[in-house]
Amino acid sequence: MRQFTAGLDARDAALPTWLGQLTTSRLPALTGLAKALREDQPAVIQEITTAFNSGVNDDRICHLQLQKRIMDGRAGVPLLRHRMILLALLRRHYQ
Repeated sequence: MRQFTAGLDARDAALPTWLGQLTTSRLPALTGLAKALREDQPAVIQEITTAFNSGVNDDRICHLQLQKRIMDGRAGVPLLRHRMILLALLRRHYQ
């Protein structure tokens, strides 16, 4: 795990060798992680090697999905839009 975090800090794309080590480990959780990362390996390598990421967008999408779950079909798009605008204003105020 330390090799992986050091590779992330250095933006080194030595992901295939690290995934190989995970695959040969006898821990089912690590083997499953390696399998999941291999399925989307080009995107993972791009995320590691470039300075750009989609963290902010993922955060906004997560908030939107949370609000949809909280409302549980009780209202339509206008209320959801209103709640998201209020959340954005609160986020700006407290940051």
